[in-house]
Amino acid sequence: MVRKVISGAREAVSLIPEGASVMVGGFGLCGIPENLIAALREHGTRHLTIISNNAGVDGFGLGVLLESRQVRKIVATYVGENQEFERQCLSGELEVELVPQGTFAERIRAGGAGIGGFFTPTGYGTVVADGKETRMIGGVPHVLEAPLAADFALVKAWRGDAEGNLVYRKTARNFNPMMATAARVTIAEVEHLVETGAIDPDHVHTPGIFVRHLFEGAGYQKRIERRTTRKG
Repeated sequence: MVRKVISGAREAVSLIPEGASVMVGGFGLCGIPENLIAALREHGTRHLTIISNNAGVDGFGLGVLLESRQVRKIVATYVGENQEFERQCLSGELEVELVPQGTFAERIRAGGAGIGGFFTPTGYGTVVADGKETRMIGGVPHVLEAPLAADFALVKAWRGDAEGNLVYRKTARNFNPMMATAARVTIAEVEHLVETGAIDPDHVHTPGIFVRHLFEGAGYQKRIERRTTRKG
């Protein structure tokens, strides 16, 4: 039997070898596995391929892994809040694959569902379609997109039980559930670890069968990536 509940983020990231591909949940800074990212930075694992909606910000989130030069490649949809990412990308230090956000989500879903690929009109006629098969479907040109999968997925949930069943809170759900299905090993950090049976089965967002390890995190900052206000 796999021991699902582990001691914490340090034990979790010790399982990730150099050169691994790692999906990281979150949208902006919402729903990111803060403890796991910080522990991965401390552990110093290098040459990583990171698959995440965005690249964090300078000094927080995935931005700290860029600053420590632990990332070889990033597959993402939006990277506009990180100056260190921009510098590394323009200098050629970092390999970057930008994917339209809806396509990104569907590629991950396909990876988790075992789907070999899908056609989408998004990106046709742009650099996104370079080198990819195209086809006319219903009179509309489409691009063939491949599924996305990874060695590891690092996700963040609000509640989790000892069997690995997870519940996300509101918009912090974002990419976490689909990433949990698309990796060989999924590691979850949760705000509240509860006993098996404490979560109503109808409330489970990610069934425990997809989760290899989990732990209860602490010290969440829950920063806002960009705060916009208006005069009252």
